[in-house]
Amino acid sequence: MDIKDVLEKMTLKEKVSLLFAADWWNTKSISRLNIDSIKMSDGPHGLRNEIILNDKKFNQKAVCFPPAALSACSFDPELIEKMGEALASEAIEQNVDIILGPGTNIKRSPLCGRNFEYFSEDPYLAGMMSASFIKGVQNQGVGTSIKHFAANNQETYRAIISAEIDERTLHEIYLKPFEIAIKQTQPWTVMCSYNRLNGVYASQNKYLLTDVLRDFWGYKGAVISDWGAVDDRAQGVKAGLDIEFPYSGKFNYECVLKAVLDGEITTHQIDCCVLRILELISKVKSAKKTVIYNQEQRHLLAKKIAQNSIILLKNDDRLLPFCQDQKLLVIGALAKYPRYQGSGSSKINPFRLESFLDGLNNHNISYEYLDGYNIDNDVVDYNLISQAVSAAKAYKNIVVFIGLTEEYESEGYDRKHMRLPQAHYSLIDELLKVRSDFVVALSGGSPVELDNIIGAKSIVLQYLTGEAADAGVDILFGSVNPSGKLAETWPIKLEDNPSYPNFTQDNNSAHYKETLFVGYRYYDTFGKNVSFPFGYGLSYTSFELYNFNVKIDNDNIKVNLTIKNTGDFDGAEVVQVYIGMPQSNLVRPKKELKAFEKVFLKKGETKEINLSIPIQSLAFYNTSSKNWTIEGGEYKVFVGVSSKDIAFEQIINIKGDEFMFSDYVPHKKPILNDEEFSKLLKRPLTPKTLKKQRPYDFNSTIEDISKTIIGRVLKKILAKKFNTLHSNMPGNEQTIESVIRLPFRMLAMLSEGMLPKEMMMGLIDLANHKYIKGLKKLIKSRKGKW
Repeated sequence: MDIKDVLEKMTLKEKVSLLFAADWWNTKSISRLNIDSIKMSDGPHGLRNEIILNDKKFNQKAVCFPPAALSACSFDPELIEKMGEALASEAIEQNVDIILGPGTNIKRSPLCGRNFEYFSEDPYLAGMMSASFIKGVQNQGVGTSIKHFAANNQETYRAIISAEIDERTLHEIYLKPFEIAIKQTQPWTVMCSYNRLNGVYASQNKYLLTDVLRDFWGYKGAVISDWGAVDDRAQGVKAGLDIEFPYSGKFNYECVLKAVLDGEITTHQIDCCVLRILELISKVKSAKKTVIYNQEQRHLLAKKIAQNSIILLKNDDRLLPFCQDQKLLVIGALAKYPRYQGSGSSKINPFRLESFLDGLNNHNISYEYLDGYNIDNDVVDYNLISQAVSAAKAYKNIVVFIGLTEEYESEGYDRKHMRLPQAHYSLIDELLKVRSDFVVALSGGSPVELDNIIGAKSIVLQYLTGEAADAGVDILFGSVNPSGKLAETWPIKLEDNPSYPNFTQDNNSAHYKETLFVGYRYYDTFGKNVSFPFGYGLSYTSFELYNFNVKIDNDNIKVNLTIKNTGDFDGAEVVQVYIGMPQSNLVRPKKELKAFEKVFLKKGETKEINLSIPIQSLAFYNTSSKNWTIEGGEYKVFVGVSSKDIAFEQIINIKGDEFMFSDYVPHKKPILNDEEFSKLLKRPLTPKTLKKQRPYDFNSTIEDISKTIIGRVLKKILAKKFNTLHSNMPGNEQTIESVIRLPFRMLAMLSEGMLPKEMMMGLIDLANHKYIKGLKKLIKSRKGKW
């Protein structure tokens, strides 16, 4: 395709039409100019490719890989790259051009309902894993869409909430993983998030989409919206948003066309968007695509990723691994019905789901299984517990499966607490009364309060396993030595998390008052006890780190050491390098991850490890110069196997840049008060909650108008319709709550044409007491006269 020639031949209407999707998944084609459409599909850990058969939608079967919450714990970028390659090969088979992933947002709070889709609390780890995923996919000629750009760290009111973040924290924590991945790989598309950032919707945030993404980072690709994330499409064009997804009817198209004709948008701005879209289409259509995996190979890779990511949290008295010649007692319905993925847009129709029990059967391992609790409710069933406790007295080898059940975690809503279902705690309580020498196999997409669970002699954390949940059998029986490391800190209780006072249920803004102190940056800096630290994970073998050497070599810090497997099993360890500046003139965390390497060693084997860290990675974001600045002075290098387990420290001297000190106010406490945070933002704080009153508009929600007659009617209709369609859906009440908190513009999108924007305008008029005007719009929308 001669892109410039095509651009010159396009009419204004054709150009504007290209800025909108053709339907739910495809971009618009223009046959006159041989402009093809391209197809998008979820998702980040497996394809959710929709097909229509007999007027009904189905998701094609696809391999469900471990979601990012688990795969990040592999600390193995090469393995994540292979996962990307396998996903791309499945996309090629299913005629998908762009995979909507990876999810690169930071885990600010354990409560975020979508944490299972995200890699880490640490920007460097999240960025490196995202880069590997993108590289694997795009090397096979399939595109990616790194998401959700940016600061989409909660699901509650996600479509209207404003993430209020100071500039330095924004760049060093929440934008940094995107920056790492984008600079390394140039993903074919970037997906903007739903939320507002410092008051401006991401879909029309010029600072985000142009000033930072394109001008500061040098991004060359296209920006697409999350599905229904567009507020003002004309403003989005000016900000650098190229394609709106999904098709939103004629309303936004006509708004943009009018804005061009009125001079609000220049033809140059339109051409810039169209040029990027044409370049994307050309790249997709000319890319070399090769299928390098079949379904069975993809399934085995999914299992390998799970095996290399599952974390051994505790193993007192070397309770694990089990011997196969002794009968096993398996307690807990999650052994039979595994948590292998979260709910929402990334939910996959798995190619072959295999549970822990399936794995036992496949290995001909003798076992007895007991439910222990009901998986479909939180009611404590003492009869089931009694059966489990009675059986436990007669067995040597026991594993108890507990965790967050499906309704606890989903796109669209957040958890309200960090607890497991009470039935799971009660089961452990009663078992501990008779013995503690059993294994807890823990499932879920995010940390939970462990409480009495810590009393069990062995704990294995599976997170969400992907479709090969039988990987746990290989871990428990020792055919695979666990090597996963925590990609996030596990706090003791919810109140210990630094975002706790400000992780909001409010409807207007979330104040990120913990600033830079996210995850281990908070716990380690302020000496807080945790259940398990970032980077932590045990093995069946043991390792020794020694012969440390740290030196400056031109623009890099070279860290050299020796590692030896001193135990009785082959295994893997993750060497982690953190760097801090103890006497900094700025606010800084005690230390930050700057390098890591996963090393596989045979029993008794020794290897030399050589890590190189760019000195530039020590820079802080200077809010005065709007650039990265290195502060000169003494830095401390920490080498270890978790953020807490440090084997070696060394001071190095770094020559810095000349600069005026940033106005980032030094403070010794982790969480700022309103006055301090306002000073840091250099503006008054926006209220966390607004009482929404007339006049209502497209960004009003059904919740906002719930006290009006039309609001009460809509709420009842919506709840009834949803319950009819999704009566068996886990988390139904939370999902309904999340839907009534969506703005009218998104409800129009989700209705897929049943409730067009024009009809929504009529409903809004009725809520604003403009009855005649509203009725006229409703009648016209029903007749299609728009």
